[in-house]
Amino acid sequence: MSTAIDQFVSGIEIKGKITPEAEEILTPEALQFISKLHNAFNSKRLELLEKREKKQKEINYGIMPNFLEETRWVRESDWTVALLPGDLLDRRVEITGPVDRKMIINALNSGANVFMADFEDSNSPTWKNVIEGQVNLKDAVEGTISYINPETGKFYKLNDKTATLMIRPRGWHLSEKNFLVNGEIVSASLFDFGLYFFHNVYKLIDKGTGPYFYLPKMESHLEARLWNDVFIFAQNELGIPIGTIKATVLIETILAAFEMDEILYELKDHSAGLNCGRWDYIFSYIKKFRNHPKFILPDRAQVTMTSHFMRSYSLLLIKTCHRRKVHAMGGMAAQIPIKDNLNANEAAMEKVKLDKEREAKDGHDGTWVAHPGLVSVAKEIFDKYMPESNQIKIKREDVNVSSDDLLALPVGTITMEGLKTNIDVGIQYLESWLSGNGCVPIYNLMEDAATAEISRTQVWQWLNNHESAFEDGSKISNELYSSLLAEELEKIRDRVGEERFNKGAYRLAA
Repeated sequence: MSTAIDQFVSGIEIKGKITPEAEEILTPEALQFISKLHNAFNSKRLELLEKREKKQKEINYGIMPNFLEETRWVRESDWTVALLPGDLLDRRVEITGPVDRKMIINALNSGANVFMADFEDSNSPTWKNVIEGQVNLKDAVEGTISYINPETGKFYKLNDKTATLMIRPRGWHLSEKNFLVNGEIVSASLFDFGLYFFHNVYKLIDKGTGPYFYLPKMESHLEARLWNDVFIFAQNELGIPIGTIKATVLIETILAAFEMDEILYELKDHSAGLNCGRWDYIFSYIKKFRNHPKFILPDRAQVTMTSHFMRSYSLLLIKTCHRRKVHAMGGMAAQIPIKDNLNANEAAMEKVKLDKEREAKDGHDGTWVAHPGLVSVAKEIFDKYMPESNQIKIKREDVNVSSDDLLALPVGTITMEGLKTNIDVGIQYLESWLSGNGCVPIYNLMEDAATAEISRTQVWQWLNNHESAFEDGSKISNELYSSLLAEELEKIRDRVGEERFNKGAYRLAA
């Protein structure tokens, strides 16, 4: 820790490197704010994480998730969330990406309505990435951010008109190991939220916008309640009116799908709706039911938004949000433009169009894309089917989703090619993540931690369930996995070259 910081803040230990840029963010006042958040809320966070473990044990014993009887009154009573600010009314296209400098500028300039700057799945959470991300966002809020490409000399700066900025902190289950308060490692959620809120809230309000967030990986409404308590505390601490903070919750765990009403209710003064976090949702389905042979998923390429359990969850999300007069956001199109193959690019863009058309027709109020080149594609679809700022008036009272619908096993097969792809993508992504890059284009799809987790957990599930088998009935053995792992590593070595392979973390990733 630098002497300057140490003089003013007691009880705080910083294990990461303190650069001059970091000192702009890790000010004594900001560190005191983080310390207050930790002391007020970390014990409750740990208690809720213990509840997750207890819930997992129940599922392992065969007690499947269902809608909560004790909160039936929340689902059946009439209430709505607080009114939304003007810059969150039209969110037809949102772009997401990590918090590196070039990405922030390009995304804010992309023509999207909203940019979600991501400290979570698309960011490898090295200390350097996390702190530089906070510096970059502070510069973006102040309007001074710029970047010069060291290879080309190209200069990047913000346009006069930019997207509305939202921030996704890391989830409740993650810690920031480089920052300790009284010897305790702090929550990564509180660290990411606290630094951004502390440094930027006044400037955001002065600019006519506000501190807006995306909240990931929640598994219950009690976790939403904790976030709401954090928001109230933070606003009171800095003298900001209650309700200034707005947050959209990603419904990206199978358990949260059973508590959508309750999550909105807990956050209703601060709610900006829900989002279909489709890739993490699939990962959650595998993870939560990993010990149950009847929940073995087919190849990940076969699990789409038209699968019954996925479609049921997205329609329920739309109905729930619109009943409460708030946005129901669609999911991510992982495709990226393919510059060197016209036919392949046209096929990829067609997949994006069909996906966005389904979302718009179903009643979603907006969607996600992973690349600036897809903003106009998604916008054209939503402009066609959503002429107004949103579709909240479409209540979808025709939708009736049961617990059986949410738990329905998708139809499909496990193939040798699917197993190889999971191994291949898993190695390539993890190598990049270990090297400090959490957002990686692989085979013309933008992979982040969520999609890579599907690959990893599917391999585990197929290996550890005796019911898993290929189409021809042959089993997926450890011996087969080991041989395929070696084969895929060799293919990667051939593809990237000996020098890149040896310098990289491919063996560690495998």
